[in-house]
Amino acid sequence: MANYIIPVFIVLILVYSLFKKINAYDCFVSGARNAIDLCINTFPYLVAIFSIVELLEASGLSSEISKLTSPVFGFLGIPSELTEFLILRPFTGSGSIGMLSNLFSIYGPDSYISKCASVIMSCSETTFYVIAVYFSTTKIKKLRYVIPVCLLSALIGAVISCAVCRII
Repeated sequence: MANYIIPVFIVLILVYSLFKKINAYDCFVSGARNAIDLCINTFPYLVAIFSIVELLEASGLSSEISKLTSPVFGFLGIPSELTEFLILRPFTGSGSIGMLSNLFSIYGPDSYISKCASVIMSCSETTFYVIAVYFSTTKIKKLRYVIPVCLLSALIGAVISCAVCRII
């Protein structure tokens, strides 16, 4: 059944475009042209985010920040083993997956730490990556409230994730 979803969706789009008398090929080409422009416009922002993540990890600054913030996270009910994961999660998705895999190998996939990390991974977003991509295309530069609200919601999600994992 799953093998037919995309072909059926494409056929439905073509039937709809015939019904509305829209040239589907021209729309597709126009969208592809816009996608190339989008890639070119967002590339510098992505390079900046990836550079920041690499600098945080290579310099050891992320581990130092995690040592400083672990008492605060511990007070909120988040295990100290997850502090570096929580600090890097808003910056990098692939780095978070690597850290999650590392937590699985150290503590086992059924441990409390791994369960918390898995739920945190699923309820949070790579905030700075998303902001770099989406806000660079809309040319919005005033991010006064966006970043603090996103980071606060990620923290609240992490606290609730650990509380739920503690219960189950």
